[in-house]
Amino acid sequence: MCLAVPGQVLQVADDPLRTAAVSFGGVTKTVSLALVPDATVGDYVIVHVGFAISKLNEDEAGRTLEAYAAMAAMEEKDRAAGHQPATGGEGAKSR
Repeated sequence: MCLAVPGQVLQVADDPLRTAAVSFGGVTKTVSLALVPDATVGDYVIVHVGFAISKLNEDEAGRTLEAYAAMAAMEEKDRAAGHQPATGGEGAKSR
């Protein structure tokens, strides 16, 4: 499964990969803007494996970040109630 996460561009360096500091809900990572040459400070971008792959507007980014926060809150509620998280993928087998 692939996951791309929205983040906000905080600053852009002038280097061949156009590296940028991008905030993901308060966690800042360095990513490349080489694939999104028109991205600038303040823009929201979708990031996959260290590369911004597209821009998105602030409303779309907000909806996605709210959905992630809601999922995290549900997971925390389940943990507090003593439930084990669901697993999936190749390692999961039904018996």
